[in-house]
Amino acid sequence: MSVQSFDKNLSRKQRLQEKQRRQLAVVDTVDKAETKVRKAEVELALAVTEAVQVFGDEQSASEGLDMPVEAIRRFLGMAQDEASGAEDVVEAADRT
Repeated sequence: MSVQSFDKNLSRKQRLQEKQRRQLAVVDTVDKAETKVRKAEVELALAVTEAVQVFGDEQSASEGLDMPVEAIRRFLGMAQDEASGAEDVVEAADRT
């Protein structure tokens, strides 16, 4: 009840500013979570790549990790994309 009376005491502009502040805070939280998820996916992709090397091939890794071959391939693609991106950064740094 105090929240309602607090909102009623605010001007329309103040209510809008408060709503925008809350929206920006939520967007910031989601952005941070997405960054953490992306980092975890890259770590998992690198681990899957290592598993494929240790098990010998995708099918053996799939069985050993109890993970579908499609997921193995997706993570291998992510690891390859990540490696390509790192190479691009190194090349760009070498040119400067």
